[in-house]
Amino acid sequence: MPVEYLALVCLTFIVGGIFKGATGIGAPLVAIPTMALLVDVPFAVAVFLVPNILSNAWQTWRFRKHNPADAFAWKFAILGMIGAGFGTLVLARFSGLALMNTVAVLILIFVTFRLKNPKWSLNWNLAKRLVVPVGAVGGFLQGSTGLSAPITVTFMSSLNLRREEFIFSMSLFFFTMTLVQIPAQLALGVLNWERFIYGVAAFVPFIFGMLVGGVLGKKLPKSTFDKAIIAILTLLALRLLASNFLG
Repeated sequence: MPVEYLALVCLTFIVGGIFKGATGIGAPLVAIPTMALLVDVPFAVAVFLVPNILSNAWQTWRFRKHNPADAFAWKFAILGMIGAGFGTLVLARFSGLALMNTVAVLILIFVTFRLKNPKWSLNWNLAKRLVVPVGAVGGFLQGSTGLSAPITVTFMSSLNLRREEFIFSMSLFFFTMTLVQIPAQLALGVLNWERFIYGVAAFVPFIFGMLVGGVLGKKLPKSTFDKAIIAILTLLALRLLASNFLG
């Protein structure tokens, strides 16, 4: 890979790390599309796997004392793993194009609603009843389409959690999803030693970005943090629509 490409990838991982450190999400939205412009998509996805699992493991451990009540995050993550297993089984026969377009539109509707009603949050008792099906559906989408954030991040954003609770919950969920992805990528030949080594190297600029993002995130007022999540959701929805309609 040319030096200028390596420099761009390094910068991309730093920026992705800043997003991850500050909000707990957003890194794949930055890193994978940029890498995919330089290399093929399977290479980009495989290389990002190492920084993804290490960063989520670290944030899960770091924010472990901020687990929402009623084992909420654990139910979310465990059902996500189960859903991902079923999603992987139907991966070859499942076309998620129409579903992803629908989800993208629903995200934009949710974003518009939240902007007009910034103090609104989903009732906790209702959220406890929804966590199991939403976790399972999010996992299924991860296994079948490779993308769970449109459902999972939107749901968690609606709970109006504190920054630390949000980061713990999402990091735990994404960590368990990665545990499902590893054997699948190995079996399909997507992940190999070369890509693993690139992934380990990419974790260096990524963790630097996370440290910077962590410092910035601590200084974010709750309202600003919520707006950052809304901005990421908006970008995610627009990216889904653009990739589906423009190819």
